[in-house]
Amino acid sequence: MGGARSGRGGSGARRTAAVLALVLGTGLTACGDDDGGEGGSASGGGGGGGGGSDLCSGMDIVFFPGGTEGGGFETVVYNGAKAAEEAFGPDIQYQWSDWDPSQMVSQFQEAVATGPDGIAVMGHPGDDSFKPLIDDAVDEGILVTAMNTELPESLDAHQAGGFGYVGAELHKAGADLATETIDRAGLEEGDTVFVWGLRAQPGRGERTQGILDALEEAGIEPDYLEIDDATNQDPANGVDAFTGYASSHPDLAAIIIDHGNLTSTIPTYLEAANLGSDDVFAAGFDMSPATVEGVQDGAIDLVIDQQQWLQGFEAVLQLCLSHQYGFSGLFIDTGGGFVDADNIEAIAPLVEDQIR
Repeated sequence: MGGARSGRGGSGARRTAAVLALVLGTGLTACGDDDGGEGGSASGGGGGGGGGSDLCSGMDIVFFPGGTEGGGFETVVYNGAKAAEEAFGPDIQYQWSDWDPSQMVSQFQEAVATGPDGIAVMGHPGDDSFKPLIDDAVDEGILVTAMNTELPESLDAHQAGGFGYVGAELHKAGADLATETIDRAGLEEGDTVFVWGLRAQPGRGERTQGILDALEEAGIEPDYLEIDDATNQDPANGVDAFTGYASSHPDLAAIIIDHGNLTSTIPTYLEAANLGSDDVFAAGFDMSPATVEGVQDGAIDLVIDQQQWLQGFEAVLQLCLSHQYGFSGLFIDTGGGFVDADNIEAIAPLVEDQIR
């Protein structure tokens, strides 16, 4: 993948940002006045000018891509944010959280203390942990918006003031993937299905719950395993858990993995368990170069795409528009499409450019 900070998503990401800036056109440049708007030209922060709009020049944003620098999923989120930074001109500081909800909470508190104009957060800690902190940030005049994992109570409380959400509708996305897997794999009552997810995480766990609910509604009792912290941070740490399960369940019919980075590691898991691409139907979330290769090789049968580049881009744009124009928050569902062997060749170049 290369370092997440190199290339800003490749030339494809810059082309996409330029097109979006052009489409949005006059509305994005109208806020720049002869005196340089609120803060003049953007300085630092990864190329705020870059030939783009000065919509958010001088605006300070703290942005949480979610995981580790260079990780497959979060790099694409980051690249979307960098494209928006280049297109619209804010100064953005990026905070990596290792997909650790407690770390996200502490980093959010640290970000609030610096007094930025806006913060874009991954919603993994859930409303119980986040909403009081978001309430306090809003009271201090800081705009907040969420990505990837819904924070419905915060949205209800602060949408009028600019709090939005960009990402998949979690429970629906999980249920959609499970239903599609049932249909394509021809699963029936009594089949052995392994689900590996993050049900225990408040908010984020809704997607895993959607998978489980859809399977149970179809009369299939899944075997569920929570992804442990070590595997959450590095999918290679899950090899022993997967091979242990597979060896004790020789009748395994399907696996559904609720984690983008683990989905990209499915070929490794199958090889370690001495399973061929035709031995088990494998489904999961999110695109990456490794996932593309897995689909092309037949190891991965089905992927639901969150289009996470949009999560980064639209979150920054949300903060910019609310900051400059007072727009209320938007709810943007990015998770509607499936990728399989039939359409992978059309998606692959965009994945290579780290846009999909």
